[in-house]
Amino acid sequence: MVEPIDIVGERLVSFLPNLRRFAISLCRARDVADDLVQQTCERALAAASSFDPNTRFDAWVFRILRNLWLDQLRRQKTAGPAVDIDEMHDLSVGSGEAQSEARLALERVQVALQELPPEQREVLVLVCIEELSYRDAADVLEIPVGTVMSRLARARKALSELTGINPEARRSSP
Repeated sequence: MVEPIDIVGERLVSFLPNLRRFAISLCRARDVADDLVQQTCERALAAASSFDPNTRFDAWVFRILRNLWLDQLRRQKTAGPAVDIDEMHDLSVGSGEAQSEARLALERVQVALQELPPEQREVLVLVCIEELSYRDAADVLEIPVGTVMSRLARARKALSELTGINPEARRSSP
């Protein structure tokens, strides 16, 4: 019997030019399109068992690619503008003191992260580090979206307390 992953893998190989063409039309940059196609292939192979061989493969895989692209656009909106550091020739090198302070701050965050309860730590990592949406994190953890939101809020508060970061101090009063 032919396994779903074999069917999807075989079809993906022959469909790569179509995927790349669609990806380039979406993002208008060949390097970004290539990354998007790779992510699409990874996602399609991971979800091979959900593909019905009696349905249109192209629609299924194009939907995966488009959803990945939309997720990327959403992340870009919240992340702000990206700057290619290789194009920045006038950057000054930070002092050793600033690097040491940054390293110490990172160590404090790593220690504090390990002190969080596991359910808060996993939500924080999925949403803030792995950049999953609340819905995706809820699906991964098999919990309601509201639970993801409340665990994330508690995790952020606990992390700020454990690291000595006080976000309230940076906010202006009404």
